[in-house]
Amino acid sequence: MIATIKRKSKQNMNSKTMICAALMTVMGLSCFAQGKQSKSSHSKAHRELLAKQSTGKDNIKMGDNSFIQLLDDIEPEPDIYTEGWNSRSVNPFKESQVPDREVLDVRGYHRPVAGGRLSSNYGYRARFGRMHKGVDLAIRMNDTIYAAYDGKIRLTNYEARGYGNYIIIRHGNKLETVYGHLNKILVKPEQVVKAGQPIGLGGSTGRSTGPHLHFETRYMGYAINPSAIINFDNHTVHTDYYTFTKSTYTQARSFSPKKSNEERSSRYQVASTPDTYTVKRGDSVASIARAYGLSTTTLRRLNGMSPTDRIIIGQVLKLKN
Repeated sequence: MIATIKRKSKQNMNSKTMICAALMTVMGLSCFAQGKQSKSSHSKAHRELLAKQSTGKDNIKMGDNSFIQLLDDIEPEPDIYTEGWNSRSVNPFKESQVPDREVLDVRGYHRPVAGGRLSSNYGYRARFGRMHKGVDLAIRMNDTIYAAYDGKIRLTNYEARGYGNYIIIRHGNKLETVYGHLNKILVKPEQVVKAGQPIGLGGSTGRSTGPHLHFETRYMGYAINPSAIINFDNHTVHTDYYTFTKSTYTQARSFSPKKSNEERSSRYQVASTPDTYTVKRGDSVASIARAYGLSTTTLRRLNGMSPTDRIIIGQVLKLKN
C-alpha cells in the first residue's frame, strides 16, 4: 500500500515537472519572439532616426529623440583657460564682453610672500601721473614668491620700464594675479601651480627703487584693489566671496590723463573701496582705515564711534557716507 502511494506520488511529481518544463519552453519561445520583434522594431526606429538626422536636425521632432534636442540646447561652460588666453599681453580681454556683475570665490588664498608688509597702496600716483594698479609688499632680495591661488601660468615676461621680471597666473576663481619686479622667474607659461607653490624670487627689476613685490588682482583686465579682497595685516580674505561690479571699475580701465589729479584720485578711491567691511580677528581701527585709504578719525566718524570705542569681530563698519 505504502509502495503504491510512493509510486503515484513520484509519478505526479514527474508529471508536474514535465508540465513546468513545457510551460517554460513555451514562455521562452514567446519571450524570444517578443525580443526578436522588439529588436526588429528598435532597428527600424533607429533607421528612421538616422534618416531624419540625414535631412537636418531641424526636422527632428522632440517626441522622437528628445535627448538629442536637449544636448543641442545645453551650452558648455566657457573654459577659463581658453577665453582670452595668450602669453603676450598683460590684458588679453580688450575685446571681451565683461559681465556687469560677477561674484568671485576668493577662498583658498595663500600669502604671496612671507611677512609681506603692505608698503604702498593701490590708487592714483599724483607724483608720477599714473595709476598704481596693485599694492607693493615689502621683501628682501631673493625672498621666495608664492602663488596666491591654484591656477595656470599665463604669462612670464620682462618689462624694463615697468614690471621688470613678472608673472601672470590665471586662477580657477576667474581672477588673475600679477607678480612684478622679480629677480628670478621659476615657472613657465602653461604650467599648473598650486596655492603656496614657489613661482619666483623677489627683487627690484624694472621700474623700481628697491626690493619689493608688486602684486595685482585682476578680473578680465580690470585691476581690482587687492586690499578690497585681502587684509594684508594678517593675510586673510575679508570675506569668502568678492562681488565685482563693472561700473565701479570702468574709470580704472579707461583712465584719461586729461582729468585733474584731484578728480582722478577721487574716482579711483571710490573704485577701490566697498561700502562696508566686516571686522575679522586681528583687525584694528587703524589697520582697516589704512587698507581703504581712510583716516582713523574718518572711519570712526562714519560709524558714530568715539576715540575710545573698540571694534568687535563680526561688526559691520561703514566705509562710505
